[in-house]
Parts: sequence; C-alpha cells; structure tokens
Amino acid sequence: MSTACPSRLDREIDELAAISAHPAPAVTRVLFSPEDLAAREWLAGKAREAGFQLRQDPVGNLFIRWEGSEPCLPAVATGSHTDAIPNAGKYDGVVGVLGGLEAMRQLKEAGHLPRHSLELIMFTSEEPTRFGIGCLGSRLMAGTITAGEAQALRDPDGRSLDELRAAAGCGGDLGAVKVSTGAYKAFIELHIEQGPLLEERGIDIGVVEKIAAPSAFRLLLKGSGGHAGAVLMPDRRDAFLAAAEIALLVEQAALESGSKDTVGTTGLVEVKPGAINSIPCDVKMEVDFRDTDQEARDRALAKIGQGARAVCKRRGVEIDWQVINQDPPALCERSLVALAEDKAAAAGFSHDRMVSRAYHDSLFMARFCPTTMIFIPCHKGYSHRPDEFSSPHAIAKGVAVLKECLKELSR
Repeated sequence: MSTACPSRLDREIDELAAISAHPAPAVTRVLFSPEDLAAREWLAGKAREAGFQLRQDPVGNLFIRWEGSEPCLPAVATGSHTDAIPNAGKYDGVVGVLGGLEAMRQLKEAGHLPRHSLELIMFTSEEPTRFGIGCLGSRLMAGTITAGEAQALRDPDGRSLDELRAAAGCGGDLGAVKVSTGAYKAFIELHIEQGPLLEERGIDIGVVEKIAAPSAFRLLLKGSGGHAGAVLMPDRRDAFLAAAEIALLVEQAALESGSKDTVGTTGLVEVKPGAINSIPCDVKMEVDFRDTDQEARDRALAKIGQGARAVCKRRGVEIDWQVINQDPPALCERSLVALAEDKAAAAGFSHDRMVSRAYHDSLFMARFCPTTMIFIPCHKGYSHRPDEFSSPHAIAKGVAVLKECLKELSR
C-alpha cells in the first residue's frame, strides 16, 4: 500500500492554514466569516482541479463527488470540517477534508474505477463557535435538529442562521438538508486523535468503535446587585458565587460518576455588571458534559441539576436551566472497524481500537449510515490550540488506510 504524497498534502494544509483571522501559527475560521468563505472557495478550486463534481446544500455543507459507474447505488463518503475555533491549530478537521481529497485523487490517478460514487463532505459548523451548537451541518443531515430549531439560532450579535447563510450564498429550504437512510453505503472520517494515547503508545492508527455521548447546557442565574461596600455579606444574593459552586458541582459529578470516561467542563462564565465594586447580579454559564456511557452521563447530569437548584435556593438566586444539546453515543459499524483494521495491518501499520471522547460529525452520520473513524497521532494530544501538530508521516499513514477503505467499499 502506498502512502500519500506528503509534499502535496502538507503544502495544501499550510495553504489552508494561511486563510485565517489570526496570524500563524494560530488558525481562526468562524462559520460564514470572510475566512470561512475564502476557505470554502479555495477547497472548491482544489476539487475542480481534480475533476470532481461539487454541490452545496442549503446550510452550506459542501459535497465533492466522484461519480461511480452505477450512480444509483449508495455513495461511499468521507470528510470532516474546515471551520476552526478562535486561536486553534491547522489540523483539526482539515486532515479529514484534505486527507479525504488526497485519497480520492490518488485513487483516480491510479486508475481506480469506482462502482459506488465516492463523496467527500465538508461539513458546515462542526465547531459551536458561532451558534453555540456543534455539528450543525451533520445534525441537519441526520434530522436530529429541525429546520425550525436551526432557524431560531442566533449568534452573539443577534444574527440568525438564515441571515448569515443567505449572505454566504446558501439558499433553499433547510428541511432539504436531511438525508434519507440508505443514501450512503458507509462514512469514514479521518481525524487527529485530539488526545495523547496513540503517541504515548507508539501506535500508528486508531480505529474508533464508539463515540462519546455529548451534552451541553446553559444556566442563567439572576441574583441581586448592589454596591460592594454597602451591602453586608448576610444580605447578598451573589449570582457569581452560586455559579462558582455549580462549577465545582460539575467537577465533582464528573469525578464521582463511576465511569472513567466522564468529563465535565464549565467553559464559559459571563458575569454582569462586571465591575470590581459591584455585586454580580446576573451570570450566564455554559457547561460541556460527556461520556461514552449515556446512563452514567445522565445520572451525573441529574445530580448536577439537583445540586444547582439547592445552591440557588440557599443563596436566593433564580436559575434557568437550558439544554443546548443532549445526544446519545454512537456505536461504529463493526464491519467498517474490521475493514480499517485489516487495511492498517496490510500496510504494516500498528493499530488499536479506540473510543472517541471528543465528538465529531461522525456522531450524527452514524444516525443514518454505517460509520467509523480513523485516528492518527497528534503531538501530546494537543488540539484547539496553535501548537496542534500531526506529522506528515502520520497523516500519510492515515490517508493510506482511508484510501484503501474507500477503494474496497466503492468496488
């Protein structure tokens, strides 16, 4: 099995990284920003150069297609995302998009004639930066979020999804994004691990057999403000102190869940009025909580909810709990897991089965088609930061395994 051409693929990763709102080594490409739109156009140009067909759905998911000899058969798909949170790195998502393009180009250059069409998907808004919810494009494809729910989304500036997608040239009914079961024979996503295990163990390829169940929620806490010097401590209804206790409850619930994979993160806290000499009266906090064991996760969430309400009652603070998302885990298709393992072994690459604790568009693709993921090592597991790194050699191995899987599945 040949590996990908590092010079071409590595050069393109660098080219795409240069399309960023922040200077290198940071990468920032927020959904429908000028940088996101420029990256989409750049990718479309690469696809056209390779002779592939393109289409875009109403939410901006981009489909790069190599038509098979029997177009009526379900397609074989791969892909990931190119949007990037502020101050991120250049490999998250990008390896799956450009690696998928490279795999398809290599197959075409080698004379492969697919029976099933091959399709590379660049998903819209895998990152939650703009609307506070991740995997927007694949959620709509799977039908786990309705067109109405998507249209109700607003960004921090109050702009709607409909307004932004229209400005980006994405027209049409959002309901048309949903994909019917049977449209795809298989979906395989290539991705950096975003964790340290492969590198620590010296393993070339991780084959994902399960993707964690994510949940995110927002708490709006309302206390009572006042002058920091004039309101005595027994009389205070400090919304921030309630939030601080709740953040500790999140940590405690994750540590005591009984599942080694439970993680909880209070990643956003906004305090008003935000003055050193004023008692906090309003707090918005957002929590990410996930596990591979849905029952353990849901028990922990119930514990957090009960504790948060008790804290707020004791402190005289009102609480509004809003669920952002609460999704089940995904079990990957056994036959695809076995196929990826076989192709890695045939290439002489070390490999192991893994759980994806981060969630990806694969979580939602698995709702309507057989799915798995191929992981490659990244330096110290760093991700979502400028020093995120995966070597050209590691990427080439991942592309090689993906290419052979696509070749087998498209016959």
